[in-house]
Amino acid sequence: MTRRLISTGSPFERTAGYSRAVSDGDFCWVAGTTGYDYAAMTMPERVEDQTHNTMDTIAAALAEAGFSLADVVRARYYITDAAYSDTVFPILGGYFGEIRPAATMIVCGLAKPEMKIEIEVTARRRAR
Repeated sequence: MTRRLISTGSPFERTAGYSRAVSDGDFCWVAGTTGYDYAAMTMPERVEDQTHNTMDTIAAALAEAGFSLADVVRARYYITDAAYSDTVFPILGGYFGEIRPAATMIVCGLAKPEMKIEIEVTARRRAR
């Protein structure tokens, strides 16, 4: 298997010179992903909606690379307010509850003020 670059078509990818995901062999690394609706280039206000958009974008990038959320072994969550943790934990549990990747949540600033959450994941292809 060879290295493959996955794009969502986000203008940020070309401008900043990165891929949404890179797959190589049995691994796929998904770049930090925020809650934009890339079709409309809009950002919902609520952290709940941003979290769902983020996970949907990640799932689509993984699928395009031939992986699924079930292959995720590592997740990093970046939130701009510690109070968001109680809101996003159950949402993330809905996606990863049975998968249970190693995960870290960090409270920090993000690149744009409307961004409330950013998530990056690493996946390793499971034997199917």
